[in-house]
Amino acid sequence: MDRELFCLLMLKYVLAWIPMVLIAIANGALREATYGKLMSELQAHQISTLSGLLLFSAYIWIVIRTWRPDTSKQAITVGLIWLVLTVAFEFLFGHYVVGHPWSKLLYDYNVFSGRVWVVVLIWVTVAPYVFYRLQK
Repeated sequence: MDRELFCLLMLKYVLAWIPMVLIAIANGALREATYGKLMSELQAHQISTLSGLLLFSAYIWIVIRTWRPDTSKQAITVGLIWLVLTVAFEFLFGHYVVGHPWSKLLYDYNVFSGRVWVVVLIWVTVAPYVFYRLQK
């Protein structure tokens, strides 16, 4: 496949990533407005991670079903693009717009403290390939 055509095809997946930001924001808002007030911050974080995984799964399933990658390599590429976009957004937006210190942003990656955010990143990376294979 010609490089320009491949880049053009990938553009739709880059644009498809944008609603994932809205899903994450809505998931966080739900946590803060409801169950986050009833339990510890760590428990709320863990439940929010689970609900985020479910919401992202439904969305990614629809995206992959609607714009099915042509190959497994392309599905893997989509996941890697989404990983880079997600991490870049989290750190750049979190630090430069919201004003969180780097230490707070990095804290969500500390699985030894019960922080399970990294599971979301792993899933966003592999889900396009998993759903590509399941929908074959």
